[in-house]
Amino acid sequence: MPIPAAVRQPRDSLVITRPDDWHLHLRDGAALAAVLPHTARQFARAVVMPNLKPPVTTTALALAYRDRILGALPDELRGRFEPLMTLYLTDNTPPDEIKRAREAGIRALKLYPAGATTNSDAGVTDIRRVHATLDAMQREGLLLLVHGEVTTPEVDVFDREAVFIEEVFEPLRADFPALRIVFEHITTREAVEYVATSGPLVGATITAHHLLHNRNALFQGGLRPHMYCLPVLKGESHRQALVSAATSGSSKFFLGTDSAPHAAHLKEHAAACAGCYTALSAIELYAQAFDNAGALDKLEGFASHHGADFYGLARNTGQVTLKRQPWQLPEALAFGDAELKPLGAGETLAWRLQG
Repeated sequence: MPIPAAVRQPRDSLVITRPDDWHLHLRDGAALAAVLPHTARQFARAVVMPNLKPPVTTTALALAYRDRILGALPDELRGRFEPLMTLYLTDNTPPDEIKRAREAGIRALKLYPAGATTNSDAGVTDIRRVHATLDAMQREGLLLLVHGEVTTPEVDVFDREAVFIEEVFEPLRADFPALRIVFEHITTREAVEYVATSGPLVGATITAHHLLHNRNALFQGGLRPHMYCLPVLKGESHRQALVSAATSGSSKFFLGTDSAPHAAHLKEHAAACAGCYTALSAIELYAQAFDNAGALDKLEGFASHHGADFYGLARNTGQVTLKRQPWQLPEALAFGDAELKPLGAGETLAWRLQG
């Protein structure tokens, strides 16, 4: 049980192994150049999502995207950051693409149920259509990264994750028992319980915004589009379950920001884009969530060790330092020809990354 804040001795600094981000959106072109330094300054590696337009569906496209990412790094960050590439799983992904992907160093494929989130229209319409490809992934050792929501219109948006577990996840694991699966950006108590009891081949990422906020944040002082993401923020009992999982020390849960940049005018819009931009202050936001729970000693495992272990990669050897140092987030950032507003724009954070 966390020590009550009133009797806890506050820590003024924290040194941890350089963390990794196991779920990140970088976009492309000018947008990529604008946001990439925020991630590369903090993280040694990041799993890069493939939902560009058009999506990254082949090994050749993934390698070309990797080259663009590396080319967009500022000189001072070159050699400090490694993008880990993924492929976008579609109904038509051929099984023979999986071996090519593995040989090229691609780690995973991303399952988007069609229509589940930003740029997911090319996603899988029926899991049975990709059974041969999933079998090839199981043989070749590639991970399946899952956006775990159903998209049928009769299912309430707040229930989509729980229904996905029953209707898709359970049959998937039964059909492919050797497939390593990451249940990404989990948001519910049901997902926490499912991952915790699903054996060593199932892990999960958790975002900072789902640790810090419940769905009330969407409506405080009016409708707040920069709090809108998919999966959507859930109720307080679900947030508390996520905090308990992240701070438990369990190696099944690890950091994945799901940081998703959108131009401010497309967020502040009648049909607002889904996604929270957290990359600017990601590790500071996680530090705040763990500090709130009295569990700063658990941050290093969650941020720096568990994800690497699950992916079968070496842990990083460098370190970063966080200090309890209040600082104010900017109101907006340059984003190509537009503006980008970070989550919590203008607010003060308690922790700051040094260097």
